[in-house]
Amino acid sequence: MRRSINHLYRWRAAVSEVGRASWWHDAPIAIKGNVWTIPRLFFGYRLLIATLLCLAFFGHWGPTFLGQHSPSLFAVTAALYLGLVGTSGLLLLRRAPAVNLQSGLMVTVDIVCITLLLYASGGVQTGLGMLIAISIATGGLMLPGRIALLFAALSTLAVLSQQTIATLSGDLPVSGYPQAGMLGFAFFAIATLALVLSQRASRSEAVISQQRLDLANLEQLNDYVIQHMQTGILVVDGDNRLRLINDAAWYLLGMPDAKSDRPIRQFCPPLAEKLEQWKNRRSSDSGSFRPTSDGRELKPGFSPLGESGNEGTVIFVEDEALVTQQAQQMKLASLGRLTASIAHEIRNPLGAIGHAGQLLQESEQLSPPDKRLLEIIATNTHRVNEIIENVLQLSRRHQSRPEEFLLRDWLLEFVQECIDYHQLPAESFSIAIDPTATLVFADRSQLRQILSNLCENSVRHFHGDPTALKLAFKGGITRASGGPFLDLTDNGPGIDPELRKQIFEPFFTTNTKGTGLGLYIARELSESNRMRLEYLPLEGGGSCFRMNFPGTRARRSET
Repeated sequence: MRRSINHLYRWRAAVSEVGRASWWHDAPIAIKGNVWTIPRLFFGYRLLIATLLCLAFFGHWGPTFLGQHSPSLFAVTAALYLGLVGTSGLLLLRRAPAVNLQSGLMVTVDIVCITLLLYASGGVQTGLGMLIAISIATGGLMLPGRIALLFAALSTLAVLSQQTIATLSGDLPVSGYPQAGMLGFAFFAIATLALVLSQRASRSEAVISQQRLDLANLEQLNDYVIQHMQTGILVVDGDNRLRLINDAAWYLLGMPDAKSDRPIRQFCPPLAEKLEQWKNRRSSDSGSFRPTSDGRELKPGFSPLGESGNEGTVIFVEDEALVTQQAQQMKLASLGRLTASIAHEIRNPLGAIGHAGQLLQESEQLSPPDKRLLEIIATNTHRVNEIIENVLQLSRRHQSRPEEFLLRDWLLEFVQECIDYHQLPAESFSIAIDPTATLVFADRSQLRQILSNLCENSVRHFHGDPTALKLAFKGGITRASGGPFLDLTDNGPGIDPELRKQIFEPFFTTNTKGTGLGLYIARELSESNRMRLEYLPLEGGGSCFRMNFPGTRARRSET
């Protein structure tokens, strides 16, 4: 199925390769074969002329002047001419030797043979010399440069030579020279006209070739851009049958079995329903939808095709995480201005309280209850300072710099860091990524912070022997996920159903020692990377946090 999508829509080259492409090598076979078109037509004309001359002479039904001066020479020449024409046809079928050499040989054979037939029939007054003029004109169109003038010169010399030989032998009168001269003049005129037409045809062909190259490059560029857009694009006809789908749409819709000419309702009913609603209302706001139960929220857009608007529809599918990301940037900007204005005012008195508490702790006259009060002051001072640091971290966070990398290889490094930091046995972690070559698109450092917060949350809320904690990373690409995903599950107590809607809210915590910003920061970082972070309850107990990455792909060798 994936290969069929690639066959229909995989883009042919990168932009740099498009610019370096040679039109001649990339041109269609029909265009490459144009150089043989005129020689083939010329062969058909010559075969017809040679056949008619033989039939007319040997069948005794043609003009009486054919071969009247030398019947034997006419018979031999006509038969030889027909044989040479047939041989040229075989060479054309083989396309060897080169087309220019074959074209030159055909015109030369015509000049020689028709001149002999002209002499055998009684000279230029028979009119056979005009057959040479047709060969000269055709040769000027087939061959480059001024070679048509060379053929005209050779033809004129041949006609004058046969006239001279016939006059010296007494077979033709001297009065035939003016006709031979006029025929030679006609040869040069036709050759000059053929040269002009050939030059114009060459210029026109160059313009057409450049236009074809520009159109081919533009088509490749458009295809490349469309297939590498993050926005999903589908094209359906008037009957809602699929005509085109790019990779982004294929991943966002959950990698459906989307084949050309298949109704959209068969592989994505929610999108088909949105399309019908749009057709009925023609409203710009069609609402969001999920292609699968576990898929991401998608925002569809529709644009009609054709003047009537009923010839088809272009469907744009966007991940709503993009819209969330824009709102997130605005929220962070406001948060940055707020924290910058109040952090200084809060930290100064907080530092004074903490310093005073440290001085009091050095006193030797404190009673145990007073020491306990000082511990409470120190603990809460530290907690408030930690909250300020976390808020400042949100406002100062650098813009995400996502890149594409192998999820499994990256997780192996991250798990080793967790083992060293939390002092947990290696058996506490497991990794299962299918396919193993799944690629994700995210900021490595921010993804590390997200998973670190989630792992810290699991470790902090786990009751019992820390070595009994089990953290499992499971992910990859499935049809239902609509793109790459990663699940982090643990065997902890889980989260109460009534608290699940609040866990991503800032400052919400069920631990007296927590700040309530860990999951909130993880959600904020996820949204800035166009990821969706959500909590999924497990039937057998424990917690599962799922991260849906922006649609990318597994390595082609494994898809």
